[in-house]
Amino acid sequence: MAEGLLDIAEVAERSGLAPSALRFYEKKGLIAPAGRNGLRRTYRPDVLDRLALISCARSAGFAVAEIARFLVATPGDTGLRARMAVKARELEDDIARLTRMRDGLRHAATCDHERLVECPDFMRAFTSPAQPVPR
Repeated sequence: MAEGLLDIAEVAERSGLAPSALRFYEKKGLIAPAGRNGLRRTYRPDVLDRLALISCARSAGFAVAEIARFLVATPGDTGLRARMAVKARELEDDIARLTRMRDGLRHAATCDHERLVECPDFMRAFTSPAQPVPR
């Protein structure tokens, strides 16, 4: 194998993705192999960084087609940039909700209310900041 190249099994192991996912991402144009070693695809090591970005974007709710577009985005792609701004706001909302949930669970681990659902501190995790917590 060429110096520094990783075969598909190595990339799968290091990225935590199945080889079928790598082949799918290749088919969709998100990653490109550097060549082949016999029948096995090989990749440059920087594919791991791209796969980390792809995995993060997927977990944030981006579709594969959207990821493909922003991997080649330029400053002139105003529609895509607007979509990214909307997604950033959605992620901020998700982060706030998950932070409240984390805080509620931390509290629940030590709460001494007879019924946890009657604890206002715990229930705060499930209400939006604008809603009053029932007493």
